[in-house]
Amino acid sequence: MRAIYQRELRAFFTSVTGWLFIAAHVCLAGLYFFAVNLLSGYGNVADTVSSILFLLLLTTPVLTMRILAEDRKQKTDQLILTAPVSVSGIVFGKYLAMATVFTVPVGVMALFPLILSAYGTVPMGESYTAILVYYLFGLACIAVGLFVSSITESQIIAAVVTFVILFAAYMMTAITSLISQSGNLLTQILNAFNFSSRLEDLLGGTLDFKAVFYFLTVILVFLFLTVQSIQKRRYQISVRSLKFGAYSSGMIVLVVAIAVFANLALAALPDRYTTVDVTQQKLYSLTDTTKNLVQNLEEDVTIYVINSESGQDEMLGDTLDSYRNLSDRIQVVYQDPVVSPNFYQDYADTITINSLIVESERRFRVIDYNDIYETGFNYADYSTAVTGYDAEGLLTSAIAYVTSEEAPVIYALEGHDEVALSETFSDGLKKENADLAELTFLTQGEVPEDADGVLILAPVQDLTEDDAQKLIDYLDRGGIILMETSYIDRFSEEMPNLSSVLEYFGLSIGDGLILEQDAGRMYQSPIYLLPEISSDSLTSGVYGSQYDYVMMPYAQPILIEERDDVEVNTLLSTSGSAYAKTGLEESQDMTQEEGDAQGPFAVGVSAKKTAGDTTAQLILYSSEMLFTDAANQYTMDNNLQLFTNAVSAMTGEEESISIPAKSFEASYVTVPMASAVRLGILLMGVVPAGLLAAGIIIWIRRKKR
Repeated sequence: MRAIYQRELRAFFTSVTGWLFIAAHVCLAGLYFFAVNLLSGYGNVADTVSSILFLLLLTTPVLTMRILAEDRKQKTDQLILTAPVSVSGIVFGKYLAMATVFTVPVGVMALFPLILSAYGTVPMGESYTAILVYYLFGLACIAVGLFVSSITESQIIAAVVTFVILFAAYMMTAITSLISQSGNLLTQILNAFNFSSRLEDLLGGTLDFKAVFYFLTVILVFLFLTVQSIQKRRYQISVRSLKFGAYSSGMIVLVVAIAVFANLALAALPDRYTTVDVTQQKLYSLTDTTKNLVQNLEEDVTIYVINSESGQDEMLGDTLDSYRNLSDRIQVVYQDPVVSPNFYQDYADTITINSLIVESERRFRVIDYNDIYETGFNYADYSTAVTGYDAEGLLTSAIAYVTSEEAPVIYALEGHDEVALSETFSDGLKKENADLAELTFLTQGEVPEDADGVLILAPVQDLTEDDAQKLIDYLDRGGIILMETSYIDRFSEEMPNLSSVLEYFGLSIGDGLILEQDAGRMYQSPIYLLPEISSDSLTSGVYGSQYDYVMMPYAQPILIEERDDVEVNTLLSTSGSAYAKTGLEESQDMTQEEGDAQGPFAVGVSAKKTAGDTTAQLILYSSEMLFTDAANQYTMDNNLQLFTNAVSAMTGEEESISIPAKSFEASYVTVPMASAVRLGILLMGVVPAGLLAAGIIIWIRRKKR
């Protein structure tokens, strides 16, 4: 086999064919990489790969058409057939030679994600899975082309037939849908040679080993068929063809049957054993929060789906199966509105198809299907597009709600120009199954007894002395407050009553605005902090994560006075090069001057004060924009995670059960135009031209010998 491999590989690289194939692939892949990723800024190389899959239908026949057909036409195949070389060695040697040639441009494509990573965040798992898919698909196409080349001596016929077979396999989903929308025996047979559905499975963000195994079996089956095709001609020289023909047909049927049954057996396995979620947002897998909740359920929960099982939303159905596989306590029941049109009326006045009803013995919650998918408006073409998937967040929250003893109540202080919670943060609070109520001391004499916590979100006006005392009285009862402060240059002087609540824990807000000098601890501007995160239950899910940063614009120093009865943990802090500057409201000069307070500064703390059997807690952040969409959108929902962790601490949960919606939006990179053009010229022009020139020079030199 080695001799055949070396002979064929030498033939590819001493003629123009191999060089042309590589150059064409690099050029066309570079063209789409330039247009899709470098110019348009898409960070996922899978977008490029899905666009160039069709190229294999055109280039593979060129590579494979001569590999056996030319030997047969020139009668040199008889020399090989009569040589002491196994037929399988001949076939595998030729196949590996073509696979080696194909590996070269794929190796160049493997550099694409690394190039993009220099300009932004790239989903490496999805990108390299897509490149693997391209490689597997190419190897399968080469195996098909090799077989076709073995049954004809015409290179043109071999190329055309290979293209027709590959095109049909690539378009099989459309072909079968034309034959029958519901499916029949013929479509089931044709789907055995359906490349497109397997490619979709692999390019959708999951590494599906069923699809990988399918392409491997396609390769092996067509290599086997090629061996049988050559064996038949080889034995015709010395043995009666009828005898071997019967043997050959039986072997073909046996091998194909084994391949079919092996794929059917693998297809019968649950997806949780055969798929790996490679998406950056883990769209197709459940978080540890969900797993811990569902696996520890002590009562039964039924999830009713308002649809038939055959008509359900496929992605939602996969998510429900994942929940059902986690615990026997979860049951999924489909209620077909055609069969049971009035079923929902015990739960809601109206309901949409594919909506969910989560019910236990205690209570139920309805999840409207319209809330499961988030949408956004595209101003480029004035259309609405799906931007996120929130099934896990809504389901986990609902399961926790229907199995909990009672819903906690969080009070939000109002009347001092506080920041209003956005829809994103309100939804995060709802997912913690907490009710949000207003706290207005003008009409309420104290913090209500049923308060599990109090939110104080960046008041601009100071509290009255009496209102501050009411908060202190609440803390004396063992209350917990989550507070973020507004940027006020001399906070302690201008907000003395609110500062007295901080003083209860030995805390105060320092003067001035923090300016960060460490480029790794700020975003574009020194006032947009990316503070260092400390390990704590309140930073769970953020600390140590892949994207462990939060954004804190307009933060001020938190000063800590050590007290024996107070335990203070720093949650967020600046670098030592940060400094606090006063007077920026009148002056725009941010230059550090003598007298400016020098960091590092605490900008987020948790303080606990113990008196007897009661413990009061204050979770304090010194940025009025921390819990806003404006900051959260830059941090992969880490700011939201901090908020829900604090709410979880208020409600007494060990960890937050709020799971943010998983984004469908593409990741983007920012490639300067000059860099994009240089890389485009290199990949579309310089490298392909160099490869083609090398092939021509080698071919000319060989001709002159």
